[in-house]
Amino acid sequence: MITSKQRAQLRGLAMNEDTIIQIGKGGITENVIESVSAALKARELVKGKVLENSMLTAREACDALCEACKADPVQVIGTKFVLFKRNPNDMKIELVKDKKK
Repeated sequence: MITSKQRAQLRGLAMNEDTIIQIGKGGITENVIESVSAALKARELVKGKVLENSMLTAREACDALCEACKADPVQVIGTKFVLFKRNPNDMKIELVKDKKK
């Protein structure tokens, strides 16, 4: 689980990311889940978009992909969403530590 400070950091990093996932009228298929999992493994942070012809909202797509890929939702705005999943073998993003503990 990521903290709100870490989520804010990831939102900032996601601004510079390209949208690599597109959910169309086919919805979330096994192929989509596999490609998102591979992208998360390679990048840790991925940005997606739900196209107008999709039956899903960005929130529904984000939640479904998070569940399928065991990722954390970072942000959903309009038709775009951002997912994060830590790769324990090859960490690309250094998250800020929460100071409260």
